[in-house]
Amino acid sequence: MFVHEVKGIRVRYADTDQMGYVYYGNYARYYEIGRVEALRSLDFHYKAMEDSGVMMPVYECHYKYLKPARYDDELNILVKIEELPGVRIRFAYEIRNQERVLLNTGDTTLVFQRMDTGKLCPAPDKLLEKLKPYFEPKG
Repeated sequence: MFVHEVKGIRVRYADTDQMGYVYYGNYARYYEIGRVEALRSLDFHYKAMEDSGVMMPVYECHYKYLKPARYDDELNILVKIEELPGVRIRFAYEIRNQERVLLNTGDTTLVFQRMDTGKLCPAPDKLLEKLKPYFEPKG
């Protein structure tokens, strides 16, 4: 399993609703920040993948709101890839505040899609090479 944590995402005033809580729709953006940075930590970059003709649209997204994030909180986003991708890749998330209180959990499933044809395709070899060591048996 691959795990990466993105630390120190500050909740901006513009991210909140009238109650001072993070507006529910902004969690999709936090998830995106988490997964992009998790892949970047593997030296795998969305832009390079797209330049090669493959994109990753979101297929499914699920959230569970446990406690509200608030204006000026500092969020940490834990991102997990629990299985090697094929045509799909699933990311699981935990968002905690600066006190390590669990605020939100969720997951997104994205698909690999050829930009020229719109057809689904396997995960890029470079991504699989970067992820495989995390899924090999230890011992």
